[in-house]
Amino acid sequence: MATEDSAVSEREEARRAKTAKKSTAAKKTTAREGSAKKTPAAQPPAKKAAPKKATAAKVPATKPTAKKAAAKKTPAKKATAKKAPAKKGTAGTKPESQASKASRAERINSELAEVYYYAHPELDFENSFELLVATVLSAQTTDLRVNQTTPALFAAYPTPEDMAAANPEELEELIRPTGFFRAKAKSLLGLSAALRDSFGGEVPGTVDELVTLPGVGRKTAFVVLGNAFGVPGLTVDTHFGRLVRRWKLTEQTDAVKVEKEIDALLPKSEWTMFSHRTIFHGRRICHSRRPACGACPIAELCPSYGEGETDPEKAKKLLKYEMGGQPGQRLKPPADYPGQPAPPLPSRDPAATGAAQ
Repeated sequence: MATEDSAVSEREEARRAKTAKKSTAAKKTTAREGSAKKTPAAQPPAKKAAPKKATAAKVPATKPTAKKAAAKKTPAKKATAKKAPAKKGTAGTKPESQASKASRAERINSELAEVYYYAHPELDFENSFELLVATVLSAQTTDLRVNQTTPALFAAYPTPEDMAAANPEELEELIRPTGFFRAKAKSLLGLSAALRDSFGGEVPGTVDELVTLPGVGRKTAFVVLGNAFGVPGLTVDTHFGRLVRRWKLTEQTDAVKVEKEIDALLPKSEWTMFSHRTIFHGRRICHSRRPACGACPIAELCPSYGEGETDPEKAKKLLKYEMGGQPGQRLKPPADYPGQPAPPLPSRDPAATGAAQ
């Protein structure tokens, strides 16, 4: 019995030993398989780590580049934005409103009224007929030359009837100093005859009637109406048109269109005097070729300031007529005129003629 138990015990021990060996072998196999599996898994990540690092290195490089590119583009946009206003400013970004123009026109008129308190029509005349004739003669010449010519003319032909009956050649000779004397003589003969035949020898007092006379346009009509009849009107001559465009009160070049636009900016009662003040300023300070900007009393109101001489001392040397210490244009100026009367033509000076005799 003991022998049998011993045999059983030995078999049991052998079985256990065998099981233990199998277990140990299985563990080793598992360990080897696990090691084998881990090794290939560990190697690929090691290989992939380099690309990841490379990618990580590239990403920072790419982002700064984008930032730099953005930084470079931003100033370009800002520069473009700065240039845009300059272009708009040159062309005039926003048209000035009618109310603003009217306000500025009234300020200009007010300032000029203080400077040229003595503004007046610069043609010598005693009545409406003389003013009409003198205005027709003033085309393409100076008022000074007309004033030096008309004393002899009116002495010879004091009325429309007298002038209508004048000898054309004698009339031409009298007005020769004003230039274009043949054409002007034809106009004077025609308008004198029309006054005699259609208006009873009197100058009519309306624009519509005046412009029917030979050689008479709207400018001449308003000169006569404003200064002989007291009817307000704008005299759109060369000086007037140039200055209102320089002041940016209008862009029109047609005299009738200029007249209408400026009419709308000022009270009707100011039209005639605004014309005189503007023409005075154009002849004395705001010259066509070289304005005396440095001596201009309305420089702060003028959008074109700087087109001429801005140095005050140099600008003073550009002033003309009484503003420059020289005689005016009228031989018989108004009593409040601060300058000297213009001299007559030497050959037609009564004093000189008397002395010669």
